[in-house]
Amino acid sequence: MKQGEIWLVNYPEGAGHEYFKERPALVVESDEQIAKTKIFTVMAMTSNANNRVVDDILITMDKYNNLHSDSVLKTHHIQSFDISRFMKRIGKVKDEILVGVKQYLKIHFGL
Repeated sequence: MKQGEIWLVNYPEGAGHEYFKERPALVVESDEQIAKTKIFTVMAMTSNANNRVVDDILITMDKYNNLHSDSVLKTHHIQSFDISRFMKRIGKVKDEILVGVKQYLKIHFGL
């Protein structure tokens, strides 16, 4: 598993506005941290483009990311899961998407 990869993740049943069920998610944790643990931090994705809000990032489907449709990276939906919730690797985002994610994380965490 590497930062920038898209994985199908089994999200547990949530409450309120939390995502649940199987869905693609982007690994945002650094490769250095990934090497230290079996818990990985991701951002949820949705194919519902109408659900886009400020700071979300549109990812256009292509052969690099292997998404089935254009998707929205829900930047404010950051969660960490045990490796057992990761079902399969789907693809990877392009470098410019990962740059945007890193810029958002600085804002999100006030870094």
